[in-house]
Amino acid sequence: MKSVHVKTATGLVFLAVAVVYVVLFCAGQEDPAFVEAEMTWRAERDHAMREETSWLTIAGLFWLEEGENTFGTSADSRIQLPEDSAPESAGAFILKNGGVTAEAAGNTELKIGEEIIRKRKLASDQEGRPDIVALNDLRMWVIVRGGRFAIRMRDLNARAFREYDGLDFFPPRAEYKVVGTLITYDEPKTVSVGTAIGTTTEMTSPGFVSFEIGGKQYRLDAFGSVASKRLFFVFRDGTSGDETYGASRFMSADILEDGSVDMNFNRAYNPPCAYTHYATCPLPPPQNNLEIRIEAGEKMYPGHH
Repeated sequence: MKSVHVKTATGLVFLAVAVVYVVLFCAGQEDPAFVEAEMTWRAERDHAMREETSWLTIAGLFWLEEGENTFGTSADSRIQLPEDSAPESAGAFILKNGGVTAEAAGNTELKIGEEIIRKRKLASDQEGRPDIVALNDLRMWVIVRGGRFAIRMRDLNARAFREYDGLDFFPPRAEYKVVGTLITYDEPKTVSVGTAIGTTTEMTSPGFVSFEIGGKQYRLDAFGSVASKRLFFVFRDGTSGDETYGASRFMSADILEDGSVDMNFNRAYNPPCAYTHYATCPLPPPQNNLEIRIEAGEKMYPGHH
């Protein structure tokens, strides 16, 4: 089954939901209200992929060296921007004393919000919301990973974004919407996990969730905090590398009022690395490799990577 594809009219979403609703109801496969809820969630996923903030617009990740890191379309630039996207020499990101400053070259117009800047120290994503430097269709900001500084770049004219034509999912199946039991640690643990770019990152785990599928018990280490009433999972299963993205899938789950966890694998989704080479996704810890095929949620991305 292909996903609902939202182009422009909201009515298309409801038409697609209604068609699936009727087909599955008539086939006696799933509860219509359950199917409608899942199709609505998928339509929201599709809508997010079409926004300018989509991971499909992420088109560059440039690790900075101490000192001046020039950027432009020239082959001589340390950070080479896409052809015809900017001047040959557009400016520089200067890494010094644990901070990054953006400086425009010549008549290049760099903007942060509505403000045109010539030279300005930038807030990174480690400080909360980073300063986003706009240059024509490009958006650039500072990220910090494993103590290293980099510029992440978004291209609103990226081919992957322009050619996006929808996601692919398994059919909704109620057997993969299960209630789990959260087993908390005495104190939250800091877990070092690998990333898609070969670094490690530290994540906080409040405990693990035990759940049952097909009469067998499984467990996944959870990340996040109990206080937020929402947990985050990074996992692999028997479909990984075949029907689903090989490195991992992500899933969020609500902690219910009675303390149990709504583990709805129909809403498992691909990490950013499935859509761009320039993401720094966490990989699942070994204990989150499930020995079961979870035939639910988002499949491998069918579009241009």
